[in-house]
Amino acid sequence: MPSTSDRPFHLSLDQMKTRLDEMVRATFADLQSRFLVLPKGKHFVEFHDFQNAYETLKRVTSGFGDVTEATLAEAVRADALCFVVLRTILGFSPPEWAELARSELGSDVAQGVARSLDVKVRHQRDLFAKLLREEAPGKTAVRARALLSVAAQCVARGAPAGAEHTVHRLKKADTDEGLVSLRHVASRHVPYAVLLYERYLGRPFASHRDSVSELVGDVMESAIDELLGGHGVTFRRTRRAERVPGFEQAPDFFVPTEFAPAVIIEAKITNDDGTARDKVARLKVLAGMRDERIRANRPPFEVVACIDGRGFGVRAEDMRSMLLATQGKVFTLATLPSLLQHTRLREFVPAQ
Repeated sequence: MPSTSDRPFHLSLDQMKTRLDEMVRATFADLQSRFLVLPKGKHFVEFHDFQNAYETLKRVTSGFGDVTEATLAEAVRADALCFVVLRTILGFSPPEWAELARSELGSDVAQGVARSLDVKVRHQRDLFAKLLREEAPGKTAVRARALLSVAAQCVARGAPAGAEHTVHRLKKADTDEGLVSLRHVASRHVPYAVLLYERYLGRPFASHRDSVSELVGDVMESAIDELLGGHGVTFRRTRRAERVPGFEQAPDFFVPTEFAPAVIIEAKITNDDGTARDKVARLKVLAGMRDERIRANRPPFEVVACIDGRGFGVRAEDMRSMLLATQGKVFTLATLPSLLQHTRLREFVPAQ
């Protein structure tokens, strides 16, 4: 790895341009691949909880021999997490489950309701014990029963014969032939190749990765927030999709404010090269705004990129563009401690 004296933010613009390819390699060396570790987030379900809910669902439905709206309602009343286990058997997302209830039963269950229930049952294991009372069921209870009803129907009938060039979503080892398939996989060890094939179709950790995608991306923003706040720097961190006058897309940070910015920071961690390319494009737009201010004799702002993840290490040309747009002010998590010293942020650190 290059020594700390070889980073682009240590150089003048002319020096960086002369050593541009070297600086691309130096920044690439600092990038860290973070796809192996995911934050749990507040809605993560531990395996032992999932397994206990599965066993409850299996017991109440007599080993999946009696899967009806009534038995599914009894199961989720006993343990609301059975709701997530049931959705996993179906292989649907909450919005897809809601759409199935709408199209097949004429239910008015909205996608947001299905998502909300899917989250709540992870923390309120007694949710349906209260919700699915027989007397005077509320609107949410009616919608929950619609989801259970359509699930029972789908699981019972299995996958219809598909066309030559299509595959039905229920054509899985545990749902292909209805309850026969489900009882078979529940009572016997599933062949490992079958497990691997369905994992190939569904991607391991896909659902959880999607649910915590914002937390993964928030690692860099939180680190910047802590660094600036810890040193008394006045700054404004924008919210997701916030509109800021004068900016087509709001940058992640303004220092000190968006009304007279001296430093603008764009932050991103990604292992996807397409997402990285989008961030480079945004930085080039900001660089264009900075240069336009200079031409108009208005106070310019400094453009800073705080990035990480292997997505930024795929295309050398994109990194060259980023270094030129920011005039070398590109930092990774490894070099973030140098952010205050080597940008105009140092002007906003209160004297000790």
